[in-house]
Amino acid sequence: MSQTVAVLDIGKTNVKLALFSDGRLLWEKSAPNRVLAGPPYPHEDVESAWTFFIDALREAARTHQISAIVPTAHGAAGALIGESELAAPVMDYEFEGVDAIEPDYARLRPSFSESLSPKLPAGLNVGRQLAYQKWRCPDLFADARYFVGYPQYWTWRLSGVAVSEVTSLGAHTDLWAPRRGQVSSLVKALGVDHLLPPLRRAFDPLGPIRPEIAALTGLAPETQVFCGIHDSNASLLPYLVSRQAPFTVLSTGTWVILMCLGLSLDHLDPCDDTLANVDALGRPIACGRFMGGREYATIAGSAGNPDLDAIERVIASGAMALPCFSGQGGPYATTKGVIRGDVATHDRAALATLYCALVADLMLTRMGAGSGDLIVEGSFAGNLPFCQTLGALRTRQRIFAARDAAGTARGAAMLAHWPPSYSITAPTPVETISIAGLDAYREGWTAALTSPTL
Repeated sequence: MSQTVAVLDIGKTNVKLALFSDGRLLWEKSAPNRVLAGPPYPHEDVESAWTFFIDALREAARTHQISAIVPTAHGAAGALIGESELAAPVMDYEFEGVDAIEPDYARLRPSFSESLSPKLPAGLNVGRQLAYQKWRCPDLFADARYFVGYPQYWTWRLSGVAVSEVTSLGAHTDLWAPRRGQVSSLVKALGVDHLLPPLRRAFDPLGPIRPEIAALTGLAPETQVFCGIHDSNASLLPYLVSRQAPFTVLSTGTWVILMCLGLSLDHLDPCDDTLANVDALGRPIACGRFMGGREYATIAGSAGNPDLDAIERVIASGAMALPCFSGQGGPYATTKGVIRGDVATHDRAALATLYCALVADLMLTRMGAGSGDLIVEGSFAGNLPFCQTLGALRTRQRIFAARDAAGTARGAAMLAHWPPSYSITAPTPVETISIAGLDAYREGWTAALTSPTL
């Protein structure tokens, strides 16, 4: 039986409520996500997001009979919760003040071989956030009853049930040991094992919404709340049920997350910002990440998507964008980005497209990915020259574009009836083309990465 599922989609840039029935998008509404300056540190404006969700649910409930709610959120946040409210604000992962706890945290951090989680800048390792909160905000920390992943914070707020979940615990947090399928040594070393609630699966129903939520929104009191999922893993769900490994999904937005199904974990290297995430079934997945969406915007400026003629003009000019333009993510996160050569303003999007395709290709090569389909989903799927350039760089893989702006939310909606009984829309094949001068351009770009002036 079909049901209308409401997805709370909490991204770094925006929050969104989207309604689905059997995979079809019925309704959506979004708003900017804000970060407050503090005190005690920069943090997510959860109250504004909560107000947005309550208002949006009330509006949606006037015309749709919602039977389930599923939260999904980015993986670089967690929440310390007390009996009935947050014990401490949800830290913004770009807060660089967490550097103050090094090297104390370094002494507790698990080895990469255990956690498959590299040391990341600022608060991108959630375990590091947690250590900062314990050591620098002891009064707030003392009021905590549980520590939960960010999707599960919204689950708790909706239902009153606190749970842990593997896609959130396994998202470069330092808190999970993917090969063993259990919490890492950091949990005991940091003395936070008592704060982790019972583990549940992303697709587990946890109970109905709180009575006060039903009263505020007009939703039926029996509306079920599901455990929820890390957003990149939500993007992966349609392919888990429709494809056989090996295959690779590029989940693109502010971050580009490269998820390689069926790939060995042996080539992962913390220096490259390659790591393991954990899928909804608890299986470790070889992944890479760089801040492609933000870097694209920095390089391209206000220019829109390019055409292939612009790509070939940039290649012919020899102009290059060399990493890194965001200060975080990818194998050259600590190197300041630079543009070499001259490129016309109207060709800046072509330069940005080449840059992001080359970084993705480099990271996939270093991870050992070389076979199986490659699906681009998210914002870059709408940039056909990006998909074509990636295909021209990776001739052994077929490229597909999943042009679905609601891909993350659509995947999360599947959790309310897992596995889904309806058919999954296949992504669009991208025509294989050759791009004049691209191979030589890649060689020059790769050589420039190792030059002393980079």
